[in-house]
Amino acid sequence: MRGPASPGGRAEAGAWAVFRVFLRLGLTSFGGPIAHLGYFRDEFVARRGWLSEREYAELIALCQFLPGPASSQVGMAIGLSRAGIRGALAAWCGFTLPSAVLMILFALGLTRWGAALPADALHGLKLVAVAVVAQAVWGMARLFCIDSTRVLLTVAAAAMVLYWPQAWVQVGVIVLGAVVGLALRRVAAPIEGSGLAISLSTRTGLSMLACFLALLLLLPLAAQYSSSSNLRVFDAFYRSGALVFGGGHVVLPLLQAEVVSPGWMDADRFLSGYGAAQALPGPLFTFAAFLGAAMSAGPGGWIGGLLGLLAIFLPSFLLMLGVLPFWSRLRGQRGVQAALAGVNAAVVGLLLAALYDPLWTTAVRDWRDAAWVVAGLAALMWAKLPPWLVVLVLGIGGAVSVWFAG
Repeated sequence: MRGPASPGGRAEAGAWAVFRVFLRLGLTSFGGPIAHLGYFRDEFVARRGWLSEREYAELIALCQFLPGPASSQVGMAIGLSRAGIRGALAAWCGFTLPSAVLMILFALGLTRWGAALPADALHGLKLVAVAVVAQAVWGMARLFCIDSTRVLLTVAAAAMVLYWPQAWVQVGVIVLGAVVGLALRRVAAPIEGSGLAISLSTRTGLSMLACFLALLLLLPLAAQYSSSSNLRVFDAFYRSGALVFGGGHVVLPLLQAEVVSPGWMDADRFLSGYGAAQALPGPLFTFAAFLGAAMSAGPGGWIGGLLGLLAIFLPSFLLMLGVLPFWSRLRGQRGVQAALAGVNAAVVGLLLAALYDPLWTTAVRDWRDAAWVVAGLAALMWAKLPPWLVVLVLGIGGAVSVWFAG
């Protein structure tokens, strides 16, 4: 893999080129993180030759190991390889800003005109969220729950989170998954091959990891003793971004616990925003921009949206820069892969719990709603329709169904 460009004009030109490529991807990459990784391979391996198949596989393996949004982390690493830290920032900006801007605009529209809408006008978007998360649960279960041990771990994780819906229980479930994976090392085999070469010093890596941990440990203390709602918002989104394994839809239960439980936003608006996010290209983590703009805590509006967006992505940026210098040695350890196998199974349990509560319990009211969810799931999984089209059809269909029901 090519190292970062040298300082000065060449670095700026490299960062600008990275931004242009990722902006186009941010405007056109529908379908969630798995689809994003396919777009990235076509663009950067097959078409541009910026990295090899082996190097690309290394990035995917690393991002499966780290918490945070996998597709965004891969994009940051590709930008880093082309133009250094400025390239990583350019890649993130280009891929993230299109959907983030649209999510903030949607939040502002709901805030300004939401009271004028019928109570069930956004009901269809909540049904979309149920269908999309059900698809994610099924796909992740097929990938990560491949033996009886991991199936039992998934069921236990879901039961624990449903019985104790506090945010700290979700973190404990992830830790439990890692412990179980380490105790049963036979569930994972070490990755073969050499490590990924990135031009970052170990000193830089340690500094970034120290910053990540300092924010993770000190922000909750600062928020507890501070009267600043902005600080509490930043802490909530930072912890959500730092502790979500599996990315994408898995952030839903963490954000629900941080935003809905304390009363910063009601469940209906939360799920409506989540459903709208399915129709947009780019990373699903831009849902944080909607929450920051629409919820009662923090500055709200554009400033609140940007605050939530930066806070939820910052852990991924720090972790990518911190772990890359050490990944080639860590990846070959059987214990690391075993812990990851257990964490992945626990993550499926978290998502299964979120599928039931708050999604199903809040959105599905009767057999008509259940039928729309099944139709949406069939359209996504078997008809392979694009997510934006499913959002459009279910959004209209769900609202019409409520209208006819009276």
